[in-house]
Amino acid sequence: MSAEHWIDLWCHPSTRTEMVRAIQVLVRRAVGGELKITYRLDGDIGRIRAGRPAAPRIGTELWRHTCLEAFIAVEGQASYHEFNFAPTGEWAVYVLSGYRIGGQVVDEAMRPEIAVRSTRDRLELDAIVRLDRLSAMHPRADLRVGLSAVIEANDGISYWALRHFGDKADFHNADGFALLLEPPCADE
Repeated sequence: MSAEHWIDLWCHPSTRTEMVRAIQVLVRRAVGGELKITYRLDGDIGRIRAGRPAAPRIGTELWRHTCLEAFIAVEGQASYHEFNFAPTGEWAVYVLSGYRIGGQVVDEAMRPEIAVRSTRDRLELDAIVRLDRLSAMHPRADLRVGLSAVIEANDGISYWALRHFGDKADFHNADGFALLLEPPCADE
């Protein structure tokens, strides 16, 4: 059984913000085929433009505002899924056959479960993705996961990820899918 630990996201150096002190993510893979992700953003939450929580619904272009993201690929494959989770409860799923090749899927069956908690100094978002809705292979395959965040604050937009490559933030770079998740054992 593996110990759970928080993973730090790093701000792209070209997009510094004073409103965010840290972003960490906790990722757990359940035997039942769920990927459970908790994002924890520490900062001046009142100056971060996160919107008001509402009923879950499909959104578009969520990445233009405060949005937490997960990129999920089966190990060794070029295809991947992009999930966008907004603190408003909006969500989006993209299916891509390779680097930025593909588009949004408008299908309620793909809807992740999203829960948001917020205080003056912290915003937490829990997202649960059903891997069997991505493909029959996803629940039992090794997965490469990229974690990222777009944060819109009073002082601008910042881009956070496990790894950054290049002068501009690019969450679709497969080298940034740096987290390897093996299928859980039945006793976990």
